[in-house]
Amino acid sequence: MCGIVGMVGRGSVNQEIYDSLLLLQHRGQDSTGIATAEPSGVFHVHKAKGQVREGFRTRDMRALLGNLGLGHVRYATKGTASSEEEAQPFYVNAPYGIVLVHNGNLTNTRELTEELFRKDRRHLNTSSDTELLVNVLANELQTVISGPDLDPEQVFQAVTRVHERVEGSYAAIALIAGYGLLAFRDPFGIRPLILGTRRNADGSYEWVVTSESLVLENGEFEVVRDVEPGEAVFIDLEGNLHTRQCATDPKLVPCSFEYVYLARPDSIMNGISVYEARLRMGERLADTIAKYTPPGVIDVVMPIPDSARPAAMQVARKLGIEYREGFYKNRYVGRTFIMPGQAVRKKSVRQKLNAMSSEFKGKNVLLIDDSIVRGTTSKEIIQMARDAGAATVTFASAAPPVRYPHVYGINMPSRHELVAHGRTIPEIAEELGADYMVYQEVEDLKAAILEGSPDVEDLDMSCFDGRYITGTVSDEYLAWVEGSQES
Repeated sequence: MCGIVGMVGRGSVNQEIYDSLLLLQHRGQDSTGIATAEPSGVFHVHKAKGQVREGFRTRDMRALLGNLGLGHVRYATKGTASSEEEAQPFYVNAPYGIVLVHNGNLTNTRELTEELFRKDRRHLNTSSDTELLVNVLANELQTVISGPDLDPEQVFQAVTRVHERVEGSYAAIALIAGYGLLAFRDPFGIRPLILGTRRNADGSYEWVVTSESLVLENGEFEVVRDVEPGEAVFIDLEGNLHTRQCATDPKLVPCSFEYVYLARPDSIMNGISVYEARLRMGERLADTIAKYTPPGVIDVVMPIPDSARPAAMQVARKLGIEYREGFYKNRYVGRTFIMPGQAVRKKSVRQKLNAMSSEFKGKNVLLIDDSIVRGTTSKEIIQMARDAGAATVTFASAAPPVRYPHVYGINMPSRHELVAHGRTIPEIAEELGADYMVYQEVEDLKAAILEGSPDVEDLDMSCFDGRYITGTVSDEYLAWVEGSQES
């Protein structure tokens, strides 16, 4: 999971890209980068470890010249989280010069790495699958170029060939030196990508393509639409928009975890409001809680801030139980799920949250969280509630048990790290220290999300049901991913 943005403007775009990355910071905190391009084709790139405000100084921003640009915030799922060399964007100098940012995870990296070295004679300097993707794109562009100039038809031919070679999830934005901005999405639309425009007083258009709609709203861009699965969007230097469906059998199957946790609630993805989807999750979760907990065991409902708040409000309303805020959140600590390493996550929980004793003392509390992955955060939170004086703690998840690795861009690679893998729900409750444990049903989560849009027929639910929608994820591959992450 990462956050990406690309812009084609009339003037300098560096500040707007920086502002957009601040809005996308929740999607990645490991590193950040911005690349801009002048009409002449000269690129300017700055990358740094850490968050956006830490990564760019005034002198860095002044050097990012040009009316085309792209930016990235990284949450590492492959490679080394602390390595600046793994930060995006990635650059190749031929053909023309390309810089690219990518949100997602490729699942045939071993085959692609071998092909690029043996067949395409291309060298990779990192283990990042984004470097793989930009080299595949560059190679396919090189293959289809038939004259001195590059036209949109050739760009779309190259993306078609990328789809034929690459497997997994990818929403990508690239700058092609001297020609324009290219954005494309994998044939299943697993990771989000949305297109917006802004009309200037002189009748010209500026364009933005990004991970979440909140970027468009903040920049006063009009939403055009989501980039379709398998589609490529090319905006030339004059601001003309060209689009083409480049996949043979596209199907929209977005990642369910975007709606559960990853996206900000004020975003709309694939026509579905994230906030309203989370409200519906709470509606359905309430029925399951009523079914599996004894009467009178809950005095008060409390959310684990912030992603679980909409679901918790709906649970309290539907069950007719008082809603209270028992945890105060320190907003200067990052999201613990996307922090690298169990020790860092565990330490950060108590820095991030403080339990207010006045809300817990002597009460039977129901805590609602958006999801439970490794269980590190949940276990600490339950203990904090007990330390604050809770009589009993019931813990509920607005998402089903995460029992399987996620291979499409979320750092859940090892089954043994998942608290629900190989355990029954009572065993999970014992492991976490809860008196009662309730999870959302798989079909209820799916229905809660899909109710928001008639255009989305299915969801990637692989971390919940083990069904990998690309159809290319084998047991051997999962074992290899686990081994490579542990080594």
